[in-house]
Amino acid sequence: MRQETIKLGTSLCREARTGRTFAVPPPKSTSSVLAMVCVLSAVSVSSQVVAVDWTRFRGPLAAGVSSDTGVPVRWSADENIVWKTAMPGFGASSPITLGDKVFLTCYSGYGLEDKKQPGRQEDLRHHVVCISREDGKILWLRNTEARLPESDYQRGFVHLHGYASGTPTTDGQTVYAFFGRSGVVAYTLSGELLWQADVGSKTHHLGYGSGASPILYKNLLIVNATIESDSLVALNTRTGREVWRAEGIGDSWSTPLVVDLSGGGRELVVSVDGKVLGFDPGTGEKLWECASVSHNGRPSVVADNGIVYVASGPYPLTIAIRAGGRGDVTGSHVLWRLRRTPTVGTPLYHDGYLYWVEAHRAVAVCIKAETGEAIYEKRLSGAGWVYASLILADGKLYAVTRQRGTIVLAVGPEFEELARNDLGDRSIFNATPVVSNGELLLRSNRYLYCIGRDRSLAPGAKNTGPIPFVDYGPAAYMTSKASDEMR
Repeated sequence: MRQETIKLGTSLCREARTGRTFAVPPPKSTSSVLAMVCVLSAVSVSSQVVAVDWTRFRGPLAAGVSSDTGVPVRWSADENIVWKTAMPGFGASSPITLGDKVFLTCYSGYGLEDKKQPGRQEDLRHHVVCISREDGKILWLRNTEARLPESDYQRGFVHLHGYASGTPTTDGQTVYAFFGRSGVVAYTLSGELLWQADVGSKTHHLGYGSGASPILYKNLLIVNATIESDSLVALNTRTGREVWRAEGIGDSWSTPLVVDLSGGGRELVVSVDGKVLGFDPGTGEKLWECASVSHNGRPSVVADNGIVYVASGPYPLTIAIRAGGRGDVTGSHVLWRLRRTPTVGTPLYHDGYLYWVEAHRAVAVCIKAETGEAIYEKRLSGAGWVYASLILADGKLYAVTRQRGTIVLAVGPEFEELARNDLGDRSIFNATPVVSNGELLLRSNRYLYCIGRDRSLAPGAKNTGPIPFVDYGPAAYMTSKASDEMR
């Protein structure tokens, strides 16, 4: 794929016919994502698709929204599965897409589901994996040793997600991944290691592990390293050197968000222990703070038209804050507060409403974003726990449960359950799914699935034949010799 210099903060779009990747300036608000892609599609031949690559956690603009059409509503273990690939390790991170490649992170050697017999920490390895978008085959695998000691798998809560929970990101030329106290790694698209960076050596005192995903801003990679060093850290994307560090920040697993202000300008917003903080993303200067719940921040910040929506976890609170203030804005910029929270997953904003599924009660919630009014709260009976964030595609909400399949809901103020889909896979699904070319990429801690209609069938037909299965399971990579074979 031809490489071009792309201004960070734009969306990376790809023409399906040619594979050409090109940059599109970001719209003024997240609600413009669908319109942006529809305009792009109009300039192509009607039979062609313009796809927006999901190059970071929750996709374009971190909105969790896709303009793709034809996304499956129903599937099962033997229906509408394009391919299935066993991963060379475990993990909770989401995949990202760039052209004909998929990237994700995983780990092996320690903490492989069995809490009673987790193995030895000395065997823990982190992996960055590049996968063919076309057929699920692993193109390359790169391994790094963990910085020890890590959080004990038998204590605390790290066993719920493991040691590869942050979603990687890419600027179209380099792939960046964050592995907590083991640091940040940067690879070329062909798998060459460019640099490694240390952002802190601590582990969480209650054993929650690390979970935030890195984000890009211009020539900076911004990392929420509050668990590792009580800091937000910005690294130069080319060298990995530290550019700025904002210190003294409480615990947080929330992925930061660069917010476009309604009057122009941009701010970096993150939810932390007891506060929501706003920074200058270029310098790390603290601009404002707003009081929140005094406990750890898990869900990521959501924004539209200069308003940020911040949910806490686990204590119930969601607040709407007008960005752009200075100093303590608790008494001046808070628009509403609501005693509800998704606990783990990030809310989804669309057309004036916020949606989420509460993690441990599996309650689907719709909130009017302007006022904080609860429009509906409906329990998803039998769904179990839900750690993944909602995504929106083809006018439908997709809620991935940890072990009870995926629930498809109608978008809008009227609750309607459209489908429940079970792959018959009893592994753990923590990752937020990705939409790519009208297909879903769904990741468990063992497998990556591509869910979609058989590409060789006529429109409307179903594929119920054998599933193309590629086995690169963890057992193949338990030795350094086997790992080196993929290098």
